[in-house]
Amino acid sequence: MKIDNSLPLEYSTEENRLKILGFWIFLGAEIMLFGTLFTSYFTLVDRTGSGLGGAELFEMAPVLIETFVLLASSFTIGLGIHAMRLGRKNAMLAFFGITLILGLVFLGVEIYDFVTYIHEGATIQTSAFTAILFTTLGTHGAHVTLGFFWGLFILLQVRKRGLTPETANKSFIFSLYWHFLDVVWIFIFSFIYLKGLM
Repeated sequence: MKIDNSLPLEYSTEENRLKILGFWIFLGAEIMLFGTLFTSYFTLVDRTGSGLGGAELFEMAPVLIETFVLLASSFTIGLGIHAMRLGRKNAMLAFFGITLILGLVFLGVEIYDFVTYIHEGATIQTSAFTAILFTTLGTHGAHVTLGFFWGLFILLQVRKRGLTPETANKSFIFSLYWHFLDVVWIFIFSFIYLKGLM
């Protein structure tokens, strides 16, 4: 394996560069998935039947907490990658750990939201609106859950093996995934919650 020391560690081998390119292609498929969910949501948003609509269902406080926490986690994962590029393993691990804790906080608030919706009579079977709402939010939440466990495994690998071209590549790809989830959340916040509260 030929290592190019003129490049950041995560790009330092041909295999690493191809893995990053492959992950960008994977994110293109993820964009199509969430694009389909958003299109379905926009189609079904007014089909509430006898159930509640967004204006009656959504509460601003939990949504703002989720947004702040997820954006903060995007900042900390960026600091983690910066620390990785400086060769500061412990700082990188700390920032990745903070990112994962923020991810858990986000999931906790999202679960609280789901429980609140169900108590208010909005389930996946209530209407077309609630079905696509739960599907869209649930898909994003499932991605964050997967990201938490993925990040945890990377954290353990870096702790055990140190910063190598392989662990740096995995860490960088994970950061791309986490940033992607944050971008998707901005769309959810803007076009589902804010629009629904108006």
